[in-house]
Amino acid sequence: MFAPVCPRAACSTDSLVEQRLRCYCDRMTLKARVKSGRLVVDEPTDLPEGTEVELLPLDPGDWLDEDDRAALHQALKDSDEDIKAGRLVDADVILRELRSR
Repeated sequence: MFAPVCPRAACSTDSLVEQRLRCYCDRMTLKARVKSGRLVVDEPTDLPEGTEVELLPLDPGDWLDEDDRAALHQALKDSDEDIKAGRLVDADVILRELRSR
């Protein structure tokens, strides 16, 4: 799977969040096969010449060890308890705080 690196992100005056949202909207998926150790894409694209793409495995699985998996499950459980108890913070508040740093 290919995810194009958004060429507008580095030159735009928009906020980082706005840049990333626009890039995600522009995402596309291309299939490639490995042939002689090289990735070969045989699909049409309208990407500009020289566009850099980032390669992501189609099924990366995960690389969590037992401790990391236990920590993930505990964090998910804690998060669920926070939601049930109404301990939530609006995303706009968090983003505003991050932008002010």
